[in-house]
Amino acid sequence: MKIDGNTIRPGMVLDHKGSLWRAIKTEHTQPGKGGAYLQVELKDIRSGSKLNERFRSSEKVERATLEQREFQYLYPEDSSFTFMDTETYEQVSLDLHFIGEDQAKFLQDGMNVMIESHEGVPIGLKLPDTVTAEVIEADAVVKGQTASSSFKPAILDIGLKVMVPPHIEAGTRIVIRTIDCTYSERAKE
Repeated sequence: MKIDGNTIRPGMVLDHKGSLWRAIKTEHTQPGKGGAYLQVELKDIRSGSKLNERFRSSEKVERATLEQREFQYLYPEDSSFTFMDTETYEQVSLDLHFIGEDQAKFLQDGMNVMIESHEGVPIGLKLPDTVTAEVIEADAVVKGQTASSSFKPAILDIGLKVMVPPHIEAGTRIVIRTIDCTYSERAKE
């Protein structure tokens, strides 16, 4: 499907120069001279190489058609992760380099994820927006710091280090945003 060059958003997959590219960052630029354009940082889905391109609003870009299916995470095995299609019960294994170490930390038994495919080949994994984890270690609150909105470091059971409010202690379950690995709220039990 053809789209205007200025409508590209982060996360979109484009068919550009004979390869599939995922838009990572976009920035609208209006120079003093000449027309406005969209500066887009692209990442090749298969090789991982990056490319910076400029797209004007008059340019047409081919947006790749992706099939999204819901899968359930089952278990890790060596450097691969096994998922099951929630409709057909078919299992698929994806390698760690495909998922990425930053996303692999969030995977929990029974978690539902979306796997994006292009022409039957998996090309992406979309985690839920938030994940619940338990704080296993948190720094003590320094007296007098509670008046300001200061945060302290905490280590979670999934191996992630995040900044949390002073009232969070070890043993507390919290909700984390998967997009930027930040504290969202205390988990409702």
